[in-house]
Amino acid sequence: MQAVAAGHPATAAAGAEILAEGGSAADAAVAASLASCVAETVMTGLLGGGHGIYHDAGTGTTANFDCFVAVPGLGGERRDAQLLELQVPFGQELVHYAVGIASCGVPGLPAGLGALWVAHGRLPWARLVEPAMRLAAEGVAMPAAQASCLQMLATVMTMNEGARIYSPGGSILEEGDLLHQPGLVAVLEAVADEGAAAAYSGTIAEALLELMDERGGLVTREDLAAYEPRWSDPVELEFRGHAVRTRAGLGDFPEALVGLPRLRDLDEPARVLALVEILGGKTAGTGTTNLAVLDAEGNACVLTTSLGLGSGDFLPGFDLHLNSMLGEADLVQEPLQPGVRMASMMAPAIALEGGYVQLAAGAAGGTRLRSALLQVVAGVLDEGLGPQAAVDRPRLHPVGSAVQLEPGFAVETLSALEAAGFEARVWPAQHHYFGGVSVVTPTGAAADPRRSGDVQVLP
Repeated sequence: MQAVAAGHPATAAAGAEILAEGGSAADAAVAASLASCVAETVMTGLLGGGHGIYHDAGTGTTANFDCFVAVPGLGGERRDAQLLELQVPFGQELVHYAVGIASCGVPGLPAGLGALWVAHGRLPWARLVEPAMRLAAEGVAMPAAQASCLQMLATVMTMNEGARIYSPGGSILEEGDLLHQPGLVAVLEAVADEGAAAAYSGTIAEALLELMDERGGLVTREDLAAYEPRWSDPVELEFRGHAVRTRAGLGDFPEALVGLPRLRDLDEPARVLALVEILGGKTAGTGTTNLAVLDAEGNACVLTTSLGLGSGDFLPGFDLHLNSMLGEADLVQEPLQPGVRMASMMAPAIALEGGYVQLAAGAAGGTRLRSALLQVVAGVLDEGLGPQAAVDRPRLHPVGSAVQLEPGFAVETLSALEAAGFEARVWPAQHHYFGGVSVVTPTGAAADPRRSGDVQVLP
């Protein structure tokens, strides 16, 4: 079985199109990610960054690749960033963000996609850009979750050039409306012709540097020239008889997975209390998306990408939103030094048994990423659920003394939480606050309905 699970039907379809032509998991991941930079621009974009993991079935090796955003300022005059402070309603919470041109870090996603293709691709690079280019030329319908997120983030998404894209005629796009970003056609033509270098020394780079000069941004020519994606060994751990490969980050997913008691034989109240004891976090969150691919040879790739909230600045004529990673308070753990790679909560993961991929999964969701991923991975590998059942099951996320819960938990579970000293906050409906998980296994795949995700399965 071959499969792609992603955060948007168009993203999954792009990856499946490439798999059907004999492309590798890397080829499909590149095409799907580029498509997500057109179809999921509320969540991600080409000028963002990400983390991925790739398992090569032929060699039996697994490697992480880091294409996250770097701190800008190399060769530039040292100055304080002037950021625009915002309070954004996120579900039932008001969350503080900082945006503006000076929140933009050095983008890493183009370099990461190029490196992934060089290492593991087999179809021509230009072919991988074609599905995204079609979407940019034709427009793409807004699914429910993307439309809901756009409503929430409208203050930023409609700043500057974004107003024309996301609120044409003065009305914010709604579910089913067509998202038109014609400038992305020129972006993708540059990517097809120039490769990843378009964003670092080519057409896109020049437009980005011009905007930085015009609006007072921090990214320099030296920053772009110095950026390189990084391959590294994954964190390795054992979980329920599986060899799990992932990365340690701000969310520390490996530690949570190792510390989780066996859930298979627990009733719901006990399972929830066990999860709450392991998990914890804050309420902040931004746009992120995730995709997972398994190809016919058993190669697997998981890639999580993000713009942050987005700076509110778009490259004029290109419809390309800048990232806002320097304004993400949860990612700034120490003084920022130019050239340093920023920290991230992303944790793409692959689980092996007997050397074969049994699960490839990742999650979007900011500080809820670890909670979402842990519940799904444990659901599949520990509790024996099918991928879609594990993804669909109601989720929880503890924040201090409160536990945020999707509807569907038993009354006895809520009582158990309250008896343990927690405040149980039940949301009225399933919500993208609780993260978006994409997962593929040899027998099935699942994408998250909370993010209007989709799956494409090929024989």
